[in-house]
Amino acid sequence: MKGFSNQFKDLPDYILKITKEIWEDRGLSTLNHYYAEDLPMRFPSGLVRGNQNVINGTMATIAEFPDRQLLGEDVIWSGDEDAGFLSSHRLLTTGTHLGHGSFGAPTGRSFQIRAIADCAAKNDQIYDEWLIRDVSGIVKQLGMDVVAFTRDMIDREGGSEHCVKPFHPRDDVDGGYNSRGNDNEWGARLADILTRIMDKEFSVIPALYDRACHVYHAGDRHEISWAGADQLWLPLRSSFPSAKFEVHHVIGRHDPMLPPRAAVRWSLTGTHDGHGSFGAPTGAEVHVMGMTHAEFGPYGNDGRDWSLRHEFTLYDEVAIWKQILMHQG
Repeated sequence: MKGFSNQFKDLPDYILKITKEIWEDRGLSTLNHYYAEDLPMRFPSGLVRGNQNVINGTMATIAEFPDRQLLGEDVIWSGDEDAGFLSSHRLLTTGTHLGHGSFGAPTGRSFQIRAIADCAAKNDQIYDEWLIRDVSGIVKQLGMDVVAFTRDMIDREGGSEHCVKPFHPRDDVDGGYNSRGNDNEWGARLADILTRIMDKEFSVIPALYDRACHVYHAGDRHEISWAGADQLWLPLRSSFPSAKFEVHHVIGRHDPMLPPRAAVRWSLTGTHDGHGSFGAPTGAEVHVMGMTHAEFGPYGNDGRDWSLRHEFTLYDEVAIWKQILMHQG
């Protein structure tokens, strides 16, 4: 790849290798090279600017979970070496809570959750990033209640007026990556499915999902088949029925030895004005940053030769609860 070290054979190789080098090989200082000095990194919990803040945050996480591993499940990517790349990297991440940190005093418990990182890369460097971890999945597996944990976080950060504010588009900055992905058919299919779900057309699930589908969502939730997918999507949309749904980035790929796959970054922005996953309506203004990966296969319904077989959707329930609780004061 032009502009990248010759130790990397392609973009997935680059992403997988530097992730291991940074986290498990303790090469935190390599972030001075691999991450741009002023890169913006968007979490649902807020916007972080600059590679030094990324280094410090990574160090704190390793101190809290010293055996943390980041196992790359897939890299779904678009772009080229001239314009630059976008890597949507899905990880299965594990660790044991052995140190003090953002999750409190050590519990000795272990966790296993997923994360998705959308990284823009050019010339051997990541310069723009969006990252979602299943934070509530960690909270639950460490034996804590998600709402109580979030309320305690707000208190520790100085209360509703002074705590760290979750990410909202009005606070965003231009990091330099402005593409919307590629025009592959599989990305278009996933974007259409998500749009129809958010348009409350839940009949798209039995129409286009495989009857034996596996669906993974935030909060360490895993369901199967059409009823399972419905149980995960409907309460989320029902919590924010008037919120605006937007698709921000779409990638589709069909690579050798892999099923057709797609990655979509999306958002919901609006009011907590419905009953659902987040309790009774509060009127809070809420922004939900979401990412979905999907794998497709055969056995479609109604004469179709394809179906959605695996779906992985992440959003940060703690960041959503934080916006609701901040509104309630």
